[in-house]
Amino acid sequence: MSDDAFSADISRHIWDTKYRLREGGRIVDERMEDTWRRVAQSLAAVEKADDRNAWAERFYRALEGFRFLPGGRILAGAGTGRRVTLFNCFVMGVVEDSMDGIFDALKQGALTMQQGGGVGYDFSTLRPRGTPAHDAGTIASGPVSFMHIWDSMCATLLSTGARRGAMMATLRVDHPDIEDFVDAKRDPRALRHFNLSVLVSDEFMQAVRADAEWPLVFPVGSHEPGAPDTADDIVMRPWPGAVSGAGPHWQPVPCRVVRTVRARALWERILRSTYEYAEPGVLFGDRINRLNNLYYREHISATNPCGEIPLPPYGACDLGSVNLTRFVSVPFEDDAGFDADGLRETVRVAVRLMDNVIDVSRFPLAAQEAQAHGSRRIGLGLTGLADTLMMLGLHYGSPEARDFAAETMRTVCHEAYRTSVDLAREKGAFAFFEREAYLAAPFVQALPDDIRQGIAAHGIRNSHLTAIAPTGTISLLADNVSSGLEPVYNLSYSRRVLELDGSYSEYALTDYAYRLWRDRFGDRALPDYFVDVDSLTPEAHLDMQAALQPYVDNAISKTINVPAEYPFDDFRDLYDQAYDKGLKGCTTFRPNPVTGAILEAVVAPGDHASHCCNIERETD
Repeated sequence: MSDDAFSADISRHIWDTKYRLREGGRIVDERMEDTWRRVAQSLAAVEKADDRNAWAERFYRALEGFRFLPGGRILAGAGTGRRVTLFNCFVMGVVEDSMDGIFDALKQGALTMQQGGGVGYDFSTLRPRGTPAHDAGTIASGPVSFMHIWDSMCATLLSTGARRGAMMATLRVDHPDIEDFVDAKRDPRALRHFNLSVLVSDEFMQAVRADAEWPLVFPVGSHEPGAPDTADDIVMRPWPGAVSGAGPHWQPVPCRVVRTVRARALWERILRSTYEYAEPGVLFGDRINRLNNLYYREHISATNPCGEIPLPPYGACDLGSVNLTRFVSVPFEDDAGFDADGLRETVRVAVRLMDNVIDVSRFPLAAQEAQAHGSRRIGLGLTGLADTLMMLGLHYGSPEARDFAAETMRTVCHEAYRTSVDLAREKGAFAFFEREAYLAAPFVQALPDDIRQGIAAHGIRNSHLTAIAPTGTISLLADNVSSGLEPVYNLSYSRRVLELDGSYSEYALTDYAYRLWRDRFGDRALPDYFVDVDSLTPEAHLDMQAALQPYVDNAISKTINVPAEYPFDDFRDLYDQAYDKGLKGCTTFRPNPVTGAILEAVVAPGDHASHCCNIERETD
């Protein structure tokens, strides 16, 4: 390794401003290698004394050269001794429908964000706007009004120097305030620190396709007088916070039908809002819960801010990504190859490293620590996919590219599960593990026989193992490789980014694969497999996400780019395709006056972020 790990100025900038350790005015990490060494030694400290040095070296070799990219909180916090969390994001607890409950939840969110964690909330528990609050003699203002308080809290924390300000808000599609939620960000000044997603049920999708009526409902509180006594006015719905005595699943509770709308009209309103200003996203909640490996003890109704980790109350994200570009040999040549064995070895080391993060990290709240140690969830994914495809001569939108991507993610998934079984044999299974119930989970049932047999015999160390995060910042750190599974945004462009002193500087960004091509072949014409987001159809984005979903037990953060002139009827069909292709959620982005372009060439103070956070406030 040379004395300088960086070949791009933007990469050095990202390291210097986000991940380089300083103590007061003194620089501790002189080089990127010092950062890798700090992280490796910190995470090896939980190993047996005789093994620590060996594991520290193996961790370092995986990190070296940006082969494995741990989440940004790990890079920034491990080995610093600071009171920070190494987890990127959290889903917070159920927001109780009372003033005490609301402001307790606000405080918990503030404490979590102060330590560097993004947060997700399901606001479905809050009474709809206009509902009498009989105990206080007042009228409820609705969930969206309280979201503005969270938004102000986030802005205030950012003004104190907090590192991130990303939040996710979800609301059920049957909540009476769903239209207010859907329209909440039409005002370009409103809720700028939130990403919004609607929790869509299978029942709702069936109602949309049948053009049926759709009841908007809310639980009947025991304190409310005059509850209707006719079956037509009451439906039974499982609701957040209503837990059955027999287990963790939400208990169906009597819900008052506040009003009824046409399901198809509500669906069109959701999609029209997304078409016009990129929010809200859609989460297919029933599918998320049906495919949850811990279906037997938890119900999920929220995700981290970029959507790749659906989590139960107080759940946390422990993220990392394998940089696929580092496993390509003789790029762009006819005999270009991919080192699958090297990938497997890196995955094995990465899983152990990420598992150790759980034991090293601090947690803002005791409930978060209990959840993390109980499930030992991790989210190992990939980045640099689009660059890797180009280096192998594959067009992002081709069947061959999807086959390669699916096979690669399958390798990551299966090797991660095998490693977690080995870790369980060595260190024990995760605390919430119940053998028969876990083996009955649909995702686990689809694993190869040897993995299932290993789980049956030894248990498994981590309840979940794979996720594909946006990786925008850490991909910039790693020589500006393409982000996550996204296509290349642009082969070259300029961008203004924030400096340590609060000023902005402009950096020229060149895509990693494009720079490699120019270094080797000069001005030779680019092959047709050099593609960016503008040269791909939305269907190509969707098909790539669908190709990888079977090997992701958490979820995938993916933005489906849509041209400004794309017809609305075709746009609406993308969401039907996403549902039919088995995705857990769908996020699209069409350039619009409210949020601008998906990634601005110039990022200045006050610019509006797209649904997936920009590098000033994203989850990694």
